[in-house]
Amino acid sequence: MNGAVGTMSLRPCASRRGRTAPEAPRISGLRGVRAAHARAARRLTGRRRGREEGNAIVEFLGAALILLLPVMYLALTLGRIQAAMFAVEGAAKESGRAFVTADSVAQGEARAGIAVSLALDDQGFADVRPADVLTISCSSTRCLAPGSEVTTVVRYEVPLPFVPPAVRTWVPLAVPVEAVHVSPVDVYAGVRS
Repeated sequence: MNGAVGTMSLRPCASRRGRTAPEAPRISGLRGVRAAHARAARRLTGRRRGREEGNAIVEFLGAALILLLPVMYLALTLGRIQAAMFAVEGAAKESGRAFVTADSVAQGEARAGIAVSLALDDQGFADVRPADVLTISCSSTRCLAPGSEVTTVVRYEVPLPFVPPAVRTWVPLAVPVEAVHVSPVDVYAGVRS
């Protein structure tokens, strides 16, 4: 160390091959220490300014693909399942109401099927046949007897988005949703068949 305060002299050291290292610059003050530290860190890591241009964009795109795509797929799938829940709830309620207000069982079944089709189509499930998803059961032997109850069950399997139909034949990739509604037949209604 020289007699001056805040200055340090570095002596050249010999490397393994017998060469001497270039004389290091004099370090004075805190700024000089930081600059020397930064130069040493760049030498040790091999990084120089300008070499990292564009890396942030590539890293962001990589993180977006890894993190954002699964989150978006999950949101899309959950939205589709929620729409199916709304559809089957409405379909069960309206099909039961349509059935118990009909004049006959045959008319009630037809009206219940139409109500199921409308409720499912309203939420974007247009490819569904009512006979495949609707089950109607009665509490008495005569379905429309005054005071009896009619239970309607609507069960639909929501296919996962973007899964090809060929894969669905091997692995069941659908989420079943179901709604049950019990509709009373009016006590003061006349006897219907």
